Amino acid sequence: MNQGRNQAFDLEQVEEYLTARTGAVVELREVRQLKGDATGKQALKQFGYGQPIMVCYIVDGAEERVVFHRIRRNAFGREREDDRVAAVWLDFRTFNDLPRHAPALDLVMQTRAGAVQSIAEAEELWLVSGYRPGQLYARDLARIRDEGRVEALDFRRAEALAAYLVGIHRTRHTDQALWQRRLRDLIGHGEGIMGLTDNYPRGLAYAPEEELRAIEELANRWRWRLKPLDHRLRQVHGDFHPFNILFDEGLEFYVLDRSRGAWGEPADDVSCLSINYLFFSLQRNGRLEPPFTELHDRFWQRYLAARPDEELTAVIQPWFAWRALVLASPVWYPTLSDEVRCKLLNFAWRVLHADRYDYQAVNGYLAPV
Repeated sequence: MNQGRNQAFDLEQVEEYLTARTGAVVELREVRQLKGDATGKQALKQFGYGQPIMVCYIVDGAEERVVFHRIRRNAFGREREDDRVAAVWLDFRTFNDLPRHAPALDLVMQTRAGAVQSIAEAEELWLVSGYRPGQLYARDLARIRDEGRVEALDFRRAEALAAYLVGIHRTRHTDQALWQRRLRDLIGHGEGIMGLTDNYPRGLAYAPEEELRAIEELANRWRWRLKPLDHRLRQVHGDFHPFNILFDEGLEFYVLDRSRGAWGEPADDVSCLSINYLFFSLQRNGRLEPPFTELHDRFWQRYLAARPDEELTAVIQPWFAWRALVLASPVWYPTLSDEVRCKLLNFAWRVLHADRYDYQAVNGYLAPV
């Protein structure tokens, strides 16, 4: 997966685009790099690395100038392709609102075939995906919560999900910037820990602001602790919870809504699913108890047997804290009891204080702080 794709961009493409934009045949006069000395084809080559280029052309006998901008990949919030698309989109939508700012004239895309086309009239970007049949895995867990029993298929599904994660987590990637970005997003992104704590209503008895702040601070300490471990970067789903997994009548399943990029920490996916066995058990029993204990342990055992990872239980803590904050949130889960919310926040606090996470001693992390 190429995180920094730059296609060829040549004079003919520039000329064709300007002709389509102006509605008249144009004649190129000059192509020059604005932040450097390159001109012509060399300027276009440098443009591929993020240098803006000025193009001077003649149309209907008049001389015109435009500047092409491309956002280059860097380690400051531009690591992924979606970051760079977002940056260009924001520039186009805001330049013209500021007095004296150089005007934004168009929003341009380059197709896979190399053509340069305008998308300036776009208001939103939509994703169209294929349909997959099935029932949400959350329905299985809700049934077990309500009926208090498991079937043989339930154990096989937990093992199938563990095996799936083992498979995708075997794919390595080397990119320190993306590793650090994933850790940074875990703490500071709007969908991460700080975004969650910012959206807890004030005055909640079970979530006082000082406790939420302490969780943030502890999680950020973990970020610094984990920064050197970029060797752990793997292929991940990024939001592997029961509402993003569809099962048919057997073991065949599909996953939905991969989030936050292709690469990350395997503990992200492992924590995201395994905490849900605790979550549904808390709603039934107030702790992790049968039949959820067996499902929870079967998932962990299958994963670790197929993919031994000595570091996993020493790095999973901040991801567990993040997921606990999601599940305890009155915004995301408005019907939960305060007792369940308290235990989830206790869990977040206590795992952040643990050097090693013990999946066989989950109830010990639920005790009041």
